[in-house]
Amino acid sequence: MSTSSPEAVKKLLENMQTDLRSLSMECKKKFPPVKEAAESGIVKIKTIAARNSDILATLKENSSEVVQPFLMGCGTKEPKITQLCLAAIQRLMSHEVVSEAAAGNIINMLWQLMENGLEELKLLQTVLVLLTTNTVVHDQVLSKAIVLCFRLHFTKDNITNNTAAATVRQVVTVVFERMVAEDERFKDIVDQPPPVQGNTNRRSVSTLRPSAKDAYMLFQDLCQLVNADAPYWLVGMTEMTRTFGLELLESVLNDFPRVFLQHQEFSFLLKERVCPLVIKLFSPNIKFRQGNSSAASPAPVEKPYFPICMRLLRVVSVLIKHFYSLLVTECEIFLSLLVKFLDGEKPQWLRAVAVESVHRLCVQPHLLRSFCLSYDMKQHSTKVFRDIVNALGSFIQSLFIVLNTGNPAATNTSTGGSGAQGAAQGAAQGGLGAGGQGGSLTTQAAFEYRGTWIPLMTVSVQGSAKATYLEMLDKVEPPSIPEGYAMSVAFSALLDLVRGITSMIERALAKEEEEAVRREANPDQNTQLEPGAHLVWEEMVSACWCGLLAALSLLLDASTDETATESILKAELNVAALCGRLGLVTPRDAFITAICKASLPPHYALTVLSSNTANLNKAYSIQGQSVQIISSSSESHQQVVAVGQPLSVQPQGTVVLTAKNIQCMRTLLNLAHCHGVVLGTSWQLVLATLQHLVWILGLKPGVGGALKPGRAVEGPSTVLTTAVMTDLPVISNILSRLFESSQYLDDVSLHHLINALCSLSLEAVEMAYGNNKEPSLFAVAKLLETGLVNMDRIEILWRPLTGHLLEVCQHPNARMREWGAEAVTSLIKAGLAYKHNPPLAQNQRLQLLLLNPLKELSNVLHADIRQKQLESVLQILQSQGDSLGPGWPLVLGVIGAIRNDQGESLIRTAFQCLQLVVTDFLPTMPCAGLQIVVDVAGSFGLQNQELNISLTSIGLLWNISDYFFQRGEAITQELEREEAALQKQAQEKGEPLNRPFHPAPPFDCLWLCLYAKLGQLCVDPRPAVRKSAGQTMFSTIAAHGTLLQQPTWHIVVWKVLFHLLDCVRKSSTTADKEKIESGGGNILIHHSRDTAEKQWAETWVLTLAGVARIFNTRRYLLQQLGDYFKAWEVLLDHIQSAALSKNSEVSLAALKSFQEILQIATPVKDSAMPNDALAAMGAPVLIDPLSAPGPGRPLLRSDSMLERLTSYNCAELQAPPPGEESALEDAALWWSAWNTWYRTGTDSTRPPSGGTGTDRPSFVPSQPFLTALVQIFPALYQHIKTGFSMEDLRKLGVILHGAVSIPISSDASPFILPSYTEAVLTSLQEAVLTALDVLQKAICVGPENLQVMYPAIFEQLLLFVEFSCKPPQYGKMETKHVANAKYNQAEWVALNYVPFAERSLEVVVDLYHKTACHKAVINEKVLQNIIKTLRMPLGLKYGCPSESTWKLAVSSLLKVLSTGLPVARQHASSRKFDTMWPELANAFKDFLFTKSTPPDNVSIQEFQKNEAIDVEVVQLISTEILPFAIFIPKDFVGQIMAMLNKGSIHSQSSSFTEAEVDVRMREEFSKVCFETLLQFSFSNKVSTPQEGYISRMALSVLLKRSQDVLRRYVDDERLSGRCPLPRQQVTEIIFVLKAISTLMDSLKKTQPENVDGTTWAQVIALYPTLVECITCSSSEVSSALKEAMGPFKDFMQPPVSRVPNGES
Repeated sequence: MSTSSPEAVKKLLENMQTDLRSLSMECKKKFPPVKEAAESGIVKIKTIAARNSDILATLKENSSEVVQPFLMGCGTKEPKITQLCLAAIQRLMSHEVVSEAAAGNIINMLWQLMENGLEELKLLQTVLVLLTTNTVVHDQVLSKAIVLCFRLHFTKDNITNNTAAATVRQVVTVVFERMVAEDERFKDIVDQPPPVQGNTNRRSVSTLRPSAKDAYMLFQDLCQLVNADAPYWLVGMTEMTRTFGLELLESVLNDFPRVFLQHQEFSFLLKERVCPLVIKLFSPNIKFRQGNSSAASPAPVEKPYFPICMRLLRVVSVLIKHFYSLLVTECEIFLSLLVKFLDGEKPQWLRAVAVESVHRLCVQPHLLRSFCLSYDMKQHSTKVFRDIVNALGSFIQSLFIVLNTGNPAATNTSTGGSGAQGAAQGAAQGGLGAGGQGGSLTTQAAFEYRGTWIPLMTVSVQGSAKATYLEMLDKVEPPSIPEGYAMSVAFSALLDLVRGITSMIERALAKEEEEAVRREANPDQNTQLEPGAHLVWEEMVSACWCGLLAALSLLLDASTDETATESILKAELNVAALCGRLGLVTPRDAFITAICKASLPPHYALTVLSSNTANLNKAYSIQGQSVQIISSSSESHQQVVAVGQPLSVQPQGTVVLTAKNIQCMRTLLNLAHCHGVVLGTSWQLVLATLQHLVWILGLKPGVGGALKPGRAVEGPSTVLTTAVMTDLPVISNILSRLFESSQYLDDVSLHHLINALCSLSLEAVEMAYGNNKEPSLFAVAKLLETGLVNMDRIEILWRPLTGHLLEVCQHPNARMREWGAEAVTSLIKAGLAYKHNPPLAQNQRLQLLLLNPLKELSNVLHADIRQKQLESVLQILQSQGDSLGPGWPLVLGVIGAIRNDQGESLIRTAFQCLQLVVTDFLPTMPCAGLQIVVDVAGSFGLQNQELNISLTSIGLLWNISDYFFQRGEAITQELEREEAALQKQAQEKGEPLNRPFHPAPPFDCLWLCLYAKLGQLCVDPRPAVRKSAGQTMFSTIAAHGTLLQQPTWHIVVWKVLFHLLDCVRKSSTTADKEKIESGGGNILIHHSRDTAEKQWAETWVLTLAGVARIFNTRRYLLQQLGDYFKAWEVLLDHIQSAALSKNSEVSLAALKSFQEILQIATPVKDSAMPNDALAAMGAPVLIDPLSAPGPGRPLLRSDSMLERLTSYNCAELQAPPPGEESALEDAALWWSAWNTWYRTGTDSTRPPSGGTGTDRPSFVPSQPFLTALVQIFPALYQHIKTGFSMEDLRKLGVILHGAVSIPISSDASPFILPSYTEAVLTSLQEAVLTALDVLQKAICVGPENLQVMYPAIFEQLLLFVEFSCKPPQYGKMETKHVANAKYNQAEWVALNYVPFAERSLEVVVDLYHKTACHKAVINEKVLQNIIKTLRMPLGLKYGCPSESTWKLAVSSLLKVLSTGLPVARQHASSRKFDTMWPELANAFKDFLFTKSTPPDNVSIQEFQKNEAIDVEVVQLISTEILPFAIFIPKDFVGQIMAMLNKGSIHSQSSSFTEAEVDVRMREEFSKVCFETLLQFSFSNKVSTPQEGYISRMALSVLLKRSQDVLRRYVDDERLSGRCPLPRQQVTEIIFVLKAISTLMDSLKKTQPENVDGTTWAQVIALYPTLVECITCSSSEVSSALKEAMGPFKDFMQPPVSRVPNGES
């Protein structure tokens, strides 16, 4: 119920009246004036109540009167009355009906009561009510009331004292509250207070409002009082204590900071009064040194007094807390003092309260920030914040040391700078003792260090500084401090400090980040951040980190309690993280190093950490403050949980891990996990430590890089307790999660992580060199893990990651290497399988980036790595083959990176990959990759480790070519698109397009690459590969050549085919002739292939045949090319060089190829080649593939094929019928071929020049070769006959002659020669004759001018005819006759030329028969030549090698003469035959009177046959020659006559037996001769003088012959005596005698005028000879003589007168 409500007012009035009545009753007797006053008061009240509506206001106005009775009552000093009055006054006060005047009166009255010592508690109560219920009391009245309370505080009564103290406190509060309320009322009225001058009078309070003035005066006097000076305002104070004054000051400062901050007057008081006061009061504490003897100082030092000291510290705390901003300088002093109080030489209680004060500061991070801002960051200022932290650190250390040494003074020595170094070690080494004596484990939390044991108490809730000793306001004597209290507070302070600072800065940073995000969202809002905020934070951290690190490390080292350890580690972790966020590398690394060292066993040698520590030492000393860091050597009782091997190069003993190590390790993991972003370069420290721990614990990497507990076997010295065993999976899990969380790191941090892992791995790599110890695979495994979880941004870390792993792959240690490869390949596979955004298909750069390391692995020489690489390629192909796209070139590059030194298995794996590619992936591959596929397949063909692979790869090339053929159009389009793009790029760069076979279209280039590869394989060292490649190459060109454009054919011909021919020719000619024993393994090699040379010969054969076939089948296409003639020449050159090769296989094959390319007749004639015929009619030629679509060779849709052909071979389609130009061009080609043939023939048939017969010639062409050579001529001649000249014919003759002359080796003779008895021609001889036959036929049907060649042909044939008697010589070689050659001796055997010569002769006769009348034949004296040639066999007769020869010669002569003589007679006048006659005469003579004797075994029948031949000749003379004597030269006729003469007389042969004489005498022959002589002796009808001349000549010959015979007979008869003459001579003489008688008869019958006088004379001259014969003994001769002498009687006439005879 409110005091102003009507009910309350009514009640007040009633109560007042009641009180007045009671008062009047009490005073009725003793104090009548009072009674009266009371009664008049009642009246007054009633009156007021009746008259006024606002009763309370009226009451207040009249309050002096209303109160008066009660005041008088108090004046009675009667306790009962006084109490009643005071109660009534209080009631009035509580209804606020007391005016200022009344209040003054009341106070005065209370003062009197106080002085009289009455109702003290009631007084206090009344004052309190008066001051709290209203604000009427001011100024002097107020001061009097306050003094009253103070005075009561110092009574003898404890209760009063305490109540008074409480009242004073409340009153002081009220005064300030009024001021606050007043300010509140006036706050809207802006009242500019005049500026405070520097040194204003302290009483100048005129500017203050009333309540403020009161407060000011009160506070000023409190200061005066504490300072033991007289108050200005609180007049009447008799007594005061400092402790109470300080408490009051503290409460005011603490409760009303705004007053001081808002009013300059009050600020002035603070600065001028409070601070100097505090500093003055502190002096005893500062000067005092515990344990110092006072004798040393001149004046006795005042001892510190606990109550004052403690209260001062409280005041200082408040001052710092609230007025720091006003009192910057003063606070600096206070804080410095505070730091000093922590010194070891101060009393324990002082240090305790100081630590509590420091703790209070530590929980106010913003305050600490201000310190840093105001002091540490100012020049020439104390580094207060740093000192506070360092002091805390030193304090903690000193506790260990002081307790330890027992002599506090001794610590002075260790405060110097030398502590710094030790400090760093203490901080960093954090080595935890290894002596886990399980028995002495303590349950209470405590710190233990070098034997000093300090228990740990719970002193305050985290984050609040709840002090114990600072609150002991009632204690006068210093309390005793329990052991461990100071340590516990300091520990809490440290933790709170860290927690406060880190959370404050973290919050600010978070806010900043939010702001940044907001700014990005709407850039217009310009929010200003506090500038320099970062600087402050950095300074704070820089200032405190050394001290913190020293203290925390020491505590961590000494901690025996898991919770405490956890807190310390958390603090260290937070500072490290904070330093990281602020980019303070040194402190961050220092804290991380500390945690790392704590994780490892004590004194564990880890270079990263120790080198880091050395760097830190510099940092410590820079700070300038002596921070003591104590080196650790704790033997704290820690539980050992693991024993393992250290990771080091040299094998060392074991090391132990304690539970605390594991705890630290978990913190380290936590740090890395949560704050990886800020670790930066200190990842190195963290990871190095983890690596060592993992090693000691024996964790080994498993699939994907996760670490799993290894098997116990692996580390024989690793001992793990069950405690840690259960922890291991957890640790391994956290480790994995740690690297998984790397996906949340930003790019820079991720790079730091990767770099750290790489350098860690480098160390491991270094360590693994040169020893076969198990290497540490931690780094490699974790690199893999990190890569796998960061696939989404793999691009940024790919290069460093894979770059390093590739180095690992080259390591000599197999396990290391294996993991490197495992990591690289897993990453690549994962990278390709990952669903990137955008997908890999659209992000070509990324795909190539991912595949690049796969390619790089090819440079590693270790086979296991290559194996791994290829296996992963296989996997990639199987899983991602379809989507490799632009990555194909790289993948193919890897497959193709094989070298011969790599061993079979690698090559086999790589080849598997290639097979997979060719069978499955050609269609999905970008066409640009196809060329690489070809290259790779080629390189597998060329490797020499595994022949089967080489051969299979050639098969793959065939498959690839098939694919090109089938997908031609698609590939062409894609390639052309690509080409256009490349062209554009090249133009932009201004450089030419660089690709093989450039000008050709891209699709053709693909083919060219294929052909070029096959071309390389065709000259592989291995015959099988060469053969297979050759066959494949020519098949592909044959099957798919139509796809190529014309210009490309140019390249095929020149760059592929001819290049190949060149290489093969070169290799073949230089090949080794050594015999190869076996073909590897137990394979036997046929003798025809047992040298490299022979194997190359096979290749040469194949290649040449292939090229020739292409020239044959693709002739139309090739002829369209500009330089077909040049190509033809080159091809012929190759054929020629092959034909002249010393290898018979090659040379023969070359001729076959020659034959093949010559069979190309013009299509009209050669209907044997349907394709050509088609082409001639204008239809497209589809060569090979369409005629035979075999399995796996799908038939092309012919329309598209037609289109292709139309586009490629337009010229071909409208192939004109061979017209003039083509005829001319053809002629050039054929003549070129003729020249080649001629050169080949000349070179191969030229006889060897050097040596006698004994040297075996280097090479003699074989018969089949020569046959083939000669057989080419007829076909060739068909094309060149129009221009074939005499000169060419001569050349031909030389070759034919040479070819026929070449002998054969005896070991080949049985296959070529017929048995000698059969007269058969060899095929070579047949060919030669055929060639000549072709020629003569051509001449026969040819134009007139060709006939001049007849004589040459005759000449050639006649040469061959001569072979019958005189076989040709081949150089100077000795040949044996075939019959004498032994087959097993390598001698040369001459052929049997007789059949050949005879056949030639027949041809001659035949030909002459046809051509005798031709002018050329007449002019060139062919007949004479024939006769001349025949002379030889005719003359030799029986001496001929074969009997048939001379017989044939005779019959031929007869035939020829029967044709030729009429011609000769016809042309007698032209004298063209003059020279023939003597030749003919000699021929007759040589034959009829041969010098050779018939062989002994000739039978009589034979002889008679031979004689018949002779007779035939004479008959020819008688029928064909003599009758025409007039046309014949006389000499010739003379010779004939002489011959007949000789023949008619029997020629004696001495060798005949008597029995044979009759036959052998050739009687028949003689007879015919004689008859012929006779026949021509007399010719009845002398038609011409010529005839007469012939008969005269014949007669004279006859007579002369008779004379000779007779005379010889007579002589022989005389000599022989009684012996009869030989039969034939007798026969002859008889014959002669008969002839003479016949002659005499003839002479008689003839007209005398016809008989020449000389004849008569000769006849008469015979007579004496006849007479002489009379004496002969033979009866036959006698009878013949008788007949002969009879007719002479007619000559017996007398001599007549001298009239000239016969002229009448």
